[in-house]
Amino acid sequence: MKILTFLFLLISINSFAQSYEEQIAKHREAYKEDFIKDSRSPLKKNDLQNLHFYETDSTYKVLAEVELLKNEKIFKMPTFNGSSSDYYRYARVNLNLDGKKLLMTLYRSVALSTNPTYKDHLFLPFTDETNNKETYGGGRYIDLDAKEIKDNHIEIDFNKAYNPYCAYSDGYRCPVPPEENDLQLAVKAGEKLYTGEKKHQK
Repeated sequence: MKILTFLFLLISINSFAQSYEEQIAKHREAYKEDFIKDSRSPLKKNDLQNLHFYETDSTYKVLAEVELLKNEKIFKMPTFNGSSSDYYRYARVNLNLDGKKLLMTLYRSVALSTNPTYKDHLFLPFTDETNNKETYGGGRYIDLDAKEIKDNHIEIDFNKAYNPYCAYSDGYRCPVPPEENDLQLAVKAGEKLYTGEKKHQK
């Protein structure tokens, strides 16, 4: 009986792993398709072969405790081209990643919050110890949705971390991840370094 239970558990775990890998694979295919659909995209179809990702790892999909922030003032988040964009701190999140306890901040764009389509969009930019080695030196981003916060928790999946457009081309206003989201560990999940030639807009 114990052997059957063990086998069932093993099959269940394998099925979960496969379905999760499929889910991330679909997410990445949709991510690539968006470059082709977006008229402002720095990449064309032929450039997509130069996009690379870490292998899917479910240990980088974590449930974080959320502390909503109140009466936060708008601040200017610097961008890589020297300008800035208006944001405010929406929440702090406590999570465990790779055996370490981390505190990160979720942001909300003032401009996007006025757009009905993006009013619940939350922005999680971060840097980590893979930057300039295996991943883009300027850090990576994760998109979240305020509606996904349930019982003061939200799921954060670092397998969905992606590069800003500035990783592929100049001429874009990509926010620089604030120091409070500088992680003192290597996040080996999500998008890796782009291996194509960086483009220059005229």
